[in-house]
Amino acid sequence: MVKRLVWSGLLAATSALASIAAARLAGVIWRRVFDEEPPE
Repeated sequence: MVKRLVWSGLLAATSALASIAAARLAGVIWRRVFDEEPPE
């Protein structure tokens, strides 16, 4: 039971970090391609 909770928490944290990293990377690519801030 505890292992399942730890696994769920680890998965949620990893997903959140991956989402943040993907958004930042997309922003960097957008700025380089279009030379402007990405839309919100």
